[in-house]
Amino acid sequence: MRNTLNFLLHDWLGVATLLQRPRFADHSTETFTQVLDTCERIAREKFAPFNRLSDAQEPHFDGEKVHLPQATHEALAAYVGSGMLAAAQDYDDGGMQLPCVIEMAANAYFSKASVAMGGYAMLTSGNASLLMAHGTPLQREVFARNEFAGRWFGTMCLSEPQAGSSLSDVATRATPDGDGFESDPLGPRYRLRGNKMWISAGEHEITENIVHLVLAKIPGADGKTVPGTRGISLFIVPKRLVNERAELTGERNDVALAGLNHKLGYRGTTNTLLNFGEGKFPVRGAAGAIGYRVGAPGEGLRCMFHMMNEARIGVGLGAVMLGYAGYEASLDYARQRPQGRPITGAGKDATQPQVPLIQHADIKRMLLAQKAYVEGGLALALFCARLVDEQHTGEPAAAQEAALLLEMLTPIAKSWPSEWCLEANSLAIQVLGGYGYTRDFMVEQYWRDNRLNMIHEGTHGIQALDLLGRKVVMQGGAGFKLLAGRVQASATQARDVPALAEPAAVLVAALQRLAAATQAAWSTGVPEEALANATPYLQAFGHVVLAWLWLDVARVASAGEGDLKAGKLAAMRYFYAYELPRIDAWLAVVARREPLPREMRDAWF
Repeated sequence: MRNTLNFLLHDWLGVATLLQRPRFADHSTETFTQVLDTCERIAREKFAPFNRLSDAQEPHFDGEKVHLPQATHEALAAYVGSGMLAAAQDYDDGGMQLPCVIEMAANAYFSKASVAMGGYAMLTSGNASLLMAHGTPLQREVFARNEFAGRWFGTMCLSEPQAGSSLSDVATRATPDGDGFESDPLGPRYRLRGNKMWISAGEHEITENIVHLVLAKIPGADGKTVPGTRGISLFIVPKRLVNERAELTGERNDVALAGLNHKLGYRGTTNTLLNFGEGKFPVRGAAGAIGYRVGAPGEGLRCMFHMMNEARIGVGLGAVMLGYAGYEASLDYARQRPQGRPITGAGKDATQPQVPLIQHADIKRMLLAQKAYVEGGLALALFCARLVDEQHTGEPAAAQEAALLLEMLTPIAKSWPSEWCLEANSLAIQVLGGYGYTRDFMVEQYWRDNRLNMIHEGTHGIQALDLLGRKVVMQGGAGFKLLAGRVQASATQARDVPALAEPAAVLVAALQRLAAATQAAWSTGVPEEALANATPYLQAFGHVVLAWLWLDVARVASAGEGDLKAGKLAAMRYFYAYELPRIDAWLAVVARREPLPREMRDAWF
């Protein structure tokens, strides 16, 4: 993995050019290498050996506390000690001012070693980053900085038992806490009452406090809330109350664990149902969890999307690295396991010794597929992280383009790896055969862990509706046009490499079919018709994006030599031969606005 990571960072993305920017001027390529080395070592020593343990010894609640293996506490203490929680933050905020792309590359090691144990850190970093962007100066000082320091961990509380992903139906309410609610130094103070479901890291004893970011609605004078997402506000609800000096007051907030969800995968991350304001822990003589509003009333979802979009890219990276772990495990197995004999012109000769699995063509096909999925997915995640750096430190025009392109690619960065790197895990099991579905090997856990990622942070269907319903039509299609221009430019560059001229032409043709299907989907202007096949559109769109990235990676690799170059070119060839042709079936139903999903009736099932 390290050779591929170095190639993508240095040869393909040219991260050394970031050192010319004032924000990163104190660093060097040696700094970046040291960060990756440190994270690789911590992940290898503190996370990977206990990945199976965190899965087997699920979190359990004794009525008072949630218990996790001691190894989880020690692993996260090592992560906190590395400074990675604040890696990309300003020096003044305790950070290292690392580029986002280096931060993401370093975190890839933790996702690969134990995605479940690393989940606490990902959520905390996203929570604190949201507060740095939208919180008051004191909210940043008290909550965000202590999260970046690892003193407290954080969550995001969106879903509810009756609403799931339908945030319009959020029922948690927040009412002003007395007449002086606006004068609290930590922010306008409210009392929250409601229930939140599927809250990862919602209860634990790893840190002394947990900072919940909670979506809730503020009733008007008539007691009614604004319908839809416009009425949602965002609140900081700490598990234990603190003062403006970030000291624990000794008071437990009215946030109670109602139960733990027992999951297929990601078992090392607690997943909870939380009750806010039910009176189990009455605070200051009354029921209702105390929360401090972030931003203006009704702007909660806009603020929360800051964390959600960051989390979506993080989920995509986690899916990539689970796929990568399975790929490496199955590759190692295939190289060592003797089984069968090669097919020659005379058929199989049973008198000859068995050969390693990797000598069979079908095994190589499955390994190639995994390589194409996971290395392509890693390129996608790092490319998006590089766009974040451009958005924050580039020249104004480049920064604006990067922001628009990132907005287009975020649904793909989350959804594509969570589908196709899951497929990589399935293929890893297949390579191992019967051993693959036993717990003697890790590949079955990688698959179980990865299956959650198609649901985490917005299901596939939600990402599809976001892409076709919003992203490709926003600003008159400006984002789609920008992406298409980038794809065309890469294809033009690739034509100069003889071996890439044909795939470059294939990519341009695929882009044209994607554009035509996009136009056809919206040709009637009826959203129900356009969006009924949004998921096939998402799949086709993602495959075109990955074909683009693979072509560009292959272009850069073609200037090199040896096995790394040959491997990248082979993976690109595989993607164009076996994967890109899939888009025609997906786009066909989009273009003709296939009505079957809309016309199907309940009774017919």
